[in-house]
Parts: sequence; C-alpha cells; structure tokens
Amino acid sequence: MCADKTDTIDYKHTLNLPKTEFPMRAGLPKREPEWLARWADMDVYGQLRDKAKAETRQPFTLHDGPPYANGHLHIGHALNKILKDMVVRSQQMMGRDARYIPGWDCHGLPIEWKIEEKYREKGLDKDAVDVVEFRQECRDFAAGWVDIQREEFKRLGITGNWADPYLTMNFHAERVIAEEFQKFLMTGTLYQGSKPVMWSPTEETALAEAEVEYHDKHSFTIWVKFRVLESVDTPVVDSEDATGAVQAVSDLAGAKVVIWTTTPWTIPSNKAVVYGADYSYGLYEVTATPDECWADVGERFLLADKLAADVFAKARLEDDQWTRVRDVPSDELAGLSLQHPLAGAEGANGEWDDPRDFRAADFVTDEEGTGFVHCAPSHGMEEFELYRDLGMLADVITYNVMDDGSFREDLPFFGGKRILRAKAKKGDWEGDANGAVMSKLAEVGGLLARGKIKHSYPHSWRSKAPIIYRNTPQWFAAVDKAVGDGQDTYGTTIRERALRSIDELVTWTPQKGRNRLYSMIEARPDWVLSRQRAWGVPLTCFTKKGAAPTDADYLLRDEAVNARVLEAFEAEGADAWYKDGAKARFLGNDHDHDAYDQVMDILDVWFDSGSTHAFTLRDRTDGSEDGLADLYLEGTDQHRGWFHSSMLQGCGTMGRAPYRGVLTHGFTLDEKGMKMSKSVGNTVAPEKVVQQYGADILRLWVAQADYTVDLRIGDEILKGVADSYRRLRNTVRFMLGSLADFDASKAVARDDMPELEQLILHKLAVLDGVVREGYARYDFQGVFRAIFDFATLDLSSFYFDIRKDALYCDGDTDRQRAALTVLDALYARLTTWLAPILTFTMEEVWLERNGPDTSVHLVDFPDTPSAWRDDALAARSETVRAVRRVVTGALEEQRTAKVIGSSLEAAPTVYLSPDLAAVITDADTFADLCITSQITIVEGDAPEGAFTLADTAGVGVVFGTSDGEKCERCWKILPDVGTHSHAGVCGRCDSALD
Repeated sequence: MCADKTDTIDYKHTLNLPKTEFPMRAGLPKREPEWLARWADMDVYGQLRDKAKAETRQPFTLHDGPPYANGHLHIGHALNKILKDMVVRSQQMMGRDARYIPGWDCHGLPIEWKIEEKYREKGLDKDAVDVVEFRQECRDFAAGWVDIQREEFKRLGITGNWADPYLTMNFHAERVIAEEFQKFLMTGTLYQGSKPVMWSPTEETALAEAEVEYHDKHSFTIWVKFRVLESVDTPVVDSEDATGAVQAVSDLAGAKVVIWTTTPWTIPSNKAVVYGADYSYGLYEVTATPDECWADVGERFLLADKLAADVFAKARLEDDQWTRVRDVPSDELAGLSLQHPLAGAEGANGEWDDPRDFRAADFVTDEEGTGFVHCAPSHGMEEFELYRDLGMLADVITYNVMDDGSFREDLPFFGGKRILRAKAKKGDWEGDANGAVMSKLAEVGGLLARGKIKHSYPHSWRSKAPIIYRNTPQWFAAVDKAVGDGQDTYGTTIRERALRSIDELVTWTPQKGRNRLYSMIEARPDWVLSRQRAWGVPLTCFTKKGAAPTDADYLLRDEAVNARVLEAFEAEGADAWYKDGAKARFLGNDHDHDAYDQVMDILDVWFDSGSTHAFTLRDRTDGSEDGLADLYLEGTDQHRGWFHSSMLQGCGTMGRAPYRGVLTHGFTLDEKGMKMSKSVGNTVAPEKVVQQYGADILRLWVAQADYTVDLRIGDEILKGVADSYRRLRNTVRFMLGSLADFDASKAVARDDMPELEQLILHKLAVLDGVVREGYARYDFQGVFRAIFDFATLDLSSFYFDIRKDALYCDGDTDRQRAALTVLDALYARLTTWLAPILTFTMEEVWLERNGPDTSVHLVDFPDTPSAWRDDALAARSETVRAVRRVVTGALEEQRTAKVIGSSLEAAPTVYLSPDLAAVITDADTFADLCITSQITIVEGDAPEGAFTLADTAGVGVVFGTSDGEKCERCWKILPDVGTHSHAGVCGRCDSALD
C-alpha cells in the first residue's frame, strides 16, 4: 500500500495515482435526461438498425404487449418495460438485430369509460351524442395519453422505435383487425349464439376473463323450498323406512326439495333443480318449531344426508325438532317434478306455474348447500351446458335481466328492480333485486332460511363493480370446429393448434407458464368476440333478416363486400362503419340492402391486441421477416390475457402461435409483500423513484430481483439497491482512474503476464460464458449477480487491493503494463456487459474513455479469447488463495490486538506441507498477494502455537514484524530502505524515481 504523504520528502507527485473526472456521486436524476437527449440526437436506435442491415444480422423481435393509453405509469409498467429493454439491448449486443416497436392498446372500455365519466360529471347522455363524434373523443383521449406514457417510458431508458409506435387505433391497424376478423367469418369459425357470459351491468357489456378480477364480497345466501308435485307418470315404488314399514313414493308428494344459492336474484329465472345420482338423500320431517322460523310442524324436506343437520341449523331448528323419516334413493328422485315457490302466487300471472324439471347432474356436490342445485340456465354455464346437451335450451332460457342489470319491466313482482346500483354507495353496489326476491319468497312460504357470506367474487377491473352471468346473444369463435383454411400442420381446430403450439413451438420462461396456459386452453369454452360498446373495431359482418343463426345463409360471406370494408377502413379508419349510408356502401349493388342487418357490436379488445402481430410483425418493414415474434414478455396475468388471445387469434388465422417464446414475470408488491393500493397508500410511483434515485436504480432493482415471482419494492429495498450501485460504481471508478494514461501500444500478451493477471483473464473468460448464457436465458438476476460478485470480490477485494501497489508505485514495468492491460480488458467487458442493465451509468463510463462521438449502446459484447481460459491455473490459484486466507487471518488477529496497524508492518513465516510448498515457491510474489512487506516460506510442520484454520490443512503461520525502515513512497518496510540514491525509499521506488 502506498502513502499519500511522507514526513520528510513528498513523493506523492511521483505516484501513478488514479486520475478521472468520473464522480463518486452519480447525480443520476439530473444527468440521465442529458444522455436521453444525446441518444435521441444521435438516433442510436436508427444507427443500430442501419448497422444490422449492413452486417445482415439475424433478427430478434420482441413484440410489445400494448398497455392501455389511459393513465400515468405504475411500477408494474416500469418492471415490464425495463425487462423488455434488457432483453432487447442484450440481444443486440450479442450480435442480433434486436428490434423493438412499442405499442398501445387504444380501443375498448378503459378509454370509453373515461369519456363516459366526463359525460356523467357534466350530466350528459352518451347515447345522445353522435357515435362518430363520441369515437373521436375516445381517439383524442387515447392519443394524449400515448404521448404522456411515451415520455414516461423513455425516461426509464427504454430503447425502441418511439417515433413510429404501433397503435391499435391507427387506420391501417383497424383495417387489419377487421381483416383478421373476416378470416374467422370466411372460414366458418364465427357464429352467433346465446349463452351465459360474464356481464357488467355497470358498463352494459360482456367481459372477457382477462377483464375480470376477484375481490371479497358479502352476498345474501338463501335456502328455498321447491314443492314436489304428484304426477301420474311417477311410478309407485315400495321402500322400507327405519321401522320396517312399507311406504309408497307418493309420500314425497308435497315434500319440499331445498336448494341453496348465493344469488337470490336468479330465483325468478329458475327452470329446474338437479341432484347428484350417487349421493345419499333422505326425507326429513319437522317435529317442532321455535319462534321466528320459516318451517312448519309436519313439513317434510328432501335433503342430502351429509348436509341435513347444517341446513336445519340454518333454519334455527334444534336437533330434537326434526327427524329423518326414510331413505330416498336416486331412482325415486328421477320420477319427480317440482313446483316453483312463486307458482300460483297472487299477481304472478302464471309466470312460474309450469313444473320445474328435476334430474341428475354431475356438477352437484354434497360438500356445501343442500345436495340440490337450483338451475337458471340463463345465468349459469354448467346449467346451460347441461340443457344444451339435452336439446332443451328453448325450454329453459329466460330473458328476465336487461343490459343494466334490471329485471324486465313486465316481470311480476320484480319489474325494474336492479341487481346492482347504478353507482356504488360507500363501496356498496347492492341493488334492490335480492331484497325484493327474498321478501316475496318469505311472503309465499318459499323461504326456509337466509344469511350472508363473504366470498371471492368476480368484479370488472375497470369499474370495480361486481359482474353477473347473463344469457345474451353474442358472437363466438368456435374453438373445436375445423377451421376451413387449409393450414392444418398443427391441427384442424383452434384448440388443437393452440395445444400443439404450446408444446412444440414455444419456449416458456419460466417453464411453469406452459402448464398454466395449456390447462386454460384445454378447458376453455368458445371465444366470445363481441362487446356492446362504441369505441373499437366493429364486427364487420351482415346477417340475413328472417334467417336463424343456425341457417347456412344467416351470415353474409362475400369477398367483394369484405374488400370494400377494408378499403374504407384503410382510408378512414373503423369510423367508416358508423357513417350514414355505410350499409349501402359496403353491400353495393350485389345485395338487397333491406334484406340484411348490419352488426353493430364491437370486437373484444383482446381480439385487437391479439391481432397486433399481423399489422406490426407482418406488415411493417421493421417487423419480423416471418411475421412471428421471438418473444412475448408480460406479467403472469397475461396467460389469460394477451398470451391467450394472441394464441387463439394466431391459431385461427395462420394456423399456429404468433410467438416462439414467452416470458412471464410476477406482480409488484410493497416491502411487506402486500398488494399495492392507492387507498392503502403503499404504491410506489416510477416517477418518484426516478426523481429521487434515478432510472438506473430502478433498472438495477429489476435486475437484482427474481422476476419469476412477485417482486417487492419500497424505500428500504431501494436503499439497498442504491448501496449495491455505489459499490459497483466505485469499482468502475478505480478502473477509469487507473487507465487514464494507458497506452494500448504497450499492452502485454497474456502469456507474458504474471500468473495473477492470467488468473483474472481466466475468470473473465469464464464470466463471459456465464453472461452470454444468462442473457440468452433472460436470467438477468444471474447475470448481474455474477458480474457484481466478480467486481466486488475478485476485483475490489482481491485483485485491485493487491495491484494498487504496482499500479501506483512501479515505474514503467512489465508488471504494471500487464495490470493495465488486464484493466483495459476488464473495462471493455464490464462496461458492455452491464450496459443492458445500467443503461445510463455505463454510457457515462464509456464516454469517459471513448469520447463524445460514440455510445456504448452502439457496440457489441467484445469477443473473449478462449485461450484466456486456464483451468489448471485456476485450480492452483484456489490453493494459493486458501493459503492466503490463513495468512490474512493471522494478520487480522494481530490487527485486532493492536499489535500492527497495517499488514505492511508484518513479516510472517508461513509453514507449508510439501504439496503446498510445491505450489507456492516465490516468497516475494506471495508477499505481494498477502499485501505484506516480507514473507518467509518454510516447508514443514508448523510449530506449536502457530495460527491455523480448520478448513485449510497443511498451513501454519507464525507472526513476525518486518525488518528495516518504512519506504516513504510505497510504505513497505524493507531492509534496503535508505540505501539508495533517493532518500528514504526502497530499491523498487528508487528505480521508479529514476
């Protein structure tokens, strides 16, 4: 270690001390915008594209999953875009043509809802506004937020074609979305059906699974009586009761089948009750009743035996107030029919008088409820599918619930009642429909019990309001019908193609993403394509008046009509569909305009985003040569969102998935692992992190974390990240300072270097493989950890610590030249390897040595010679470092005891076993490694009392102090100090001064 000053002669000016303008304090919040402006002026992204074209590089395309253009960025956006940027930058620097076209989703409810909120605040009626005018407001709103979000993304250091992003509302994009829809129309996978779909009464539209989130909700729960009817078709079956008496099945007539539901509002739409064929059922009789009970003495109930006691407890009946009469086998149940509890009620006008169907179903459970399930097939998918498969849908479908979640006006007792309020009141969305139904059931004696439960319930992720299942006519893409397009390499149906794509064509990071999407695709129903809104791409099709949806000519399939639509969309956008005279314009003279209806529903926004590959990767010159993406990268929720819809859309239009790889990351949580919420106040805004720490700290947070699980962030976590950044910055600063006067013409060949330098080059060669393999696997945490450990442990705490003496105090020696040569190799690699992560800082480091006319982001990772790798040397070095640990341990013991202050005061004797002595042969070199002035090596057993470490056999250290005087230039204590021409220095320093 060298001195900063001496007592007599100041030799400081003779030392080769580090010289650099690179500051210890980064000042990232202030300086990062300057680099952003510089990159923009240089058009770094454009230069990379030109370079790739000139070098005919292999393309790599990360297709951007489009965020909604409707608000400022949150920390999840930052995580997502930074991961994408690390992928793009690292692929580029590994020799690919890494293209990135940012995109935005501009249609659908997220935008439309904001415009409607503005209307509601002004007391305006959306329906009174011209639809084209309304759509223009949506377009302007989205365009404004695109500009805001673009600047927020750029501030994070995200590279890409920001000047020409893709927008789903661009005219060409709207034309292609319509064109992709027309492929479903023309190949026969499109159909109109009526089935229960997730419906938002608040937004008055169907929702996709990806538009739904689950929150706890308090729901009414009721136990309802359905009376068993006598029927001439019911056989009389004898059976024995508990007393051995023979009874006929007719004793069930008048008994009540009890159902349980958490949706009282569906009772008016009940058409059936189902039971489990394999469960044990019994006939139960009430023998006594307490006050405030909805059961009567002598009243009989049919219940699953496993659940009977719980049901009676809910009805406030004690165990001695009811008795089990007998078994009721399932073959007896099969002969029954039931009466709706509202049948015959005064004022019901016969609405519920028809007998209710009663049969077995495999979705019944005896784990909760009563063992019987009430069926309203208009509001439940399992019930719908049961009666669809029985061919009985016409008998059981109802249309009692309107778009806004209110009962139809002419429904007896309940007309106009709403399932949900139009607007939440103190967070409560409960309307008056449930209360009205329960009151009427109690009035007519149809209620046995009621209560409330708290359970997870689906809500719209936009309005945050609960949703319902509602049967409405919708447009579907059939996932199990053969697609008539001839692209059958991976199957004939959308589902077959998707499942084979998942297994044969896509690489999943992490692999568990495959399992999640596979199970979803395997079990999913047909894709609901239609939405009942105004802002989006319409379903560009026509239906024949008077024809049924099942008729072959119901849908107009005419290529000429399609072409006219697409031509108009390309020139005017999808607004052309809504302009006056649109139907006549598109049907032309080929068809009778009065014979067809124009469909006015819009496409599910997931169809829009699922189609983005077509107008981005396929159609753009900077897209992908084969129209496929090398990678889709989004959060885990996109297995049911963008990954899912893109898979379905691609398999429906081009026979396979539009991507070759999928990477999924977790969600962002606060420091305690809690979900972020504005109401809780635990959100972390990217803008604030950037203002306080700089974007590189946010990028480093992403790199240090395991993105495959949920990521935590907060002040303390960011402080830890900033500390890691400072340690790395100091390492880089030392390299820059030491290399200030490096003359590349004096570089030393690897074979002429000391073993210590050869060892560092070996480690660089090994690290080169780790870095490249890690980046190729998108393992940014592994890459950064490997570089950070190397920089802080192998360099700062070992190599730099050892070589400071030679770098500062040697003259122009081979050893100093070798060290500088290694530092130059370290600089070239660490700076570029870290550039995809610390985008701004590594640019600063690069400019410090390379001048203002270049950028680290214009270069590739340098090639690392394979000859640098020397496993035998590495093995020897591990032995030497093990011995060194014993020596430094012995010195630390003396330092703690205040015997010495600096290791240079020590001259230990090191006793080595013969095999270790054969490795460590040069005492002076080993003294440099141990940062001591002198060392004596003795082959043989250490004397008693020598310092040893249990994990390092064959080494003992006897402490001793250095002989001689302290060199006033390098601070080593050596016998020859003071015997040379320059006063107070050792021989090495005397030569350096000469």
